[in-house]
Amino acid sequence: MPLPARQHEIILGVDPSLRGTGYGVIRIAKPDLLALAHGTITCPATWERSRCLAKIHEALRDLLREHQPTVCIVEGLFFAQNLQTAMIMGEARGAALAAIAAAGLDIFEVAPRKVKQAIVGYGAAQKIAVAKMVQRMLKLAELPAPDAADALALALTHAQSSGRFSLAAPKRV
Repeated sequence: MPLPARQHEIILGVDPSLRGTGYGVIRIAKPDLLALAHGTITCPATWERSRCLAKIHEALRDLLREHQPTVCIVEGLFFAQNLQTAMIMGEARGAALAAIAAAGLDIFEVAPRKVKQAIVGYGAAQKIAVAKMVQRMLKLAELPAPDAADALALALTHAQSSGRFSLAAPKRV
């Protein structure tokens, strides 16, 4: 016997970065999508990487406990020209994915260009255009911070991908 469909799905979007990991939690509800939480997990430049990775893991673990999302979507990998930058970004992504996987969530990824295409309609849109559209779509009183806006955009893209006409089908991680 199939399980009954959930009335509301809670989606966690994560934009991983060592010094500023963005997160956004939305609930699919009718008639509108609802932002439950968004922000940035920040780490000072003076902190060593291991301390930042632990903070990312702990903050996401706490967020998962508080909001109980049913699925997570992360920004897909991009091609960095600097190997050191790519390694650091990979470490931050790994810390985030470990926390999310430990909570048992399904994890999907979408390429940054596809998120911009789904939210703004243009794959090379500027960050401010994404933030303004996220603000409009979620009826937020204030413009979200850049990393939080990217995370909310990821969650919104996932919400759209479950519709009939998906521009950005997610890839399972």
